[in-house]
Amino acid sequence: MIEDRLELTDLVVKLGRWLDDPREDDGLRTVFAKDAVVHAPRGMSTGFDEVLVSARTSSTVDGGRTQHLSTDVLVDVAGDRADVSANLLNIFFRDGQPPHRQAGTRYDFTARRTEEGWRFDGARITPVWSDPVPPGFPPAAA
Repeated sequence: MIEDRLELTDLVVKLGRWLDDPREDDGLRTVFAKDAVVHAPRGMSTGFDEVLVSARTSSTVDGGRTQHLSTDVLVDVAGDRADVSANLLNIFFRDGQPPHRQAGTRYDFTARRTEEGWRFDGARITPVWSDPVPPGFPPAAA
């Protein structure tokens, strides 16, 4: 059981690391199931390919970069299914410059055990706060 909790917590961290440096699509394949459904501020993505496009778009806002810091990860395992939630601090910056924006986000995931290990098969990404507040914040929920 502790191994499951550690593997699921690692998925949260892997997602943040991939969003910060999305060079390899395979990195995201180790986090999401091929049929995952993600509800994010910019809309719903169904299936790995849509999730990948949405994640790439959100991680390269305004030509800048991000750093995602994961905290308060809660894991509830029930057999081969799990619910995982986490708070993320998202820092937006451009190389060589101080951050120009910070935002707090809540991630709520559902996960299932697969032959390759645990994978998120559902996610709801909810903006909580932003400084400064960009136009249209908070975005419409999916």
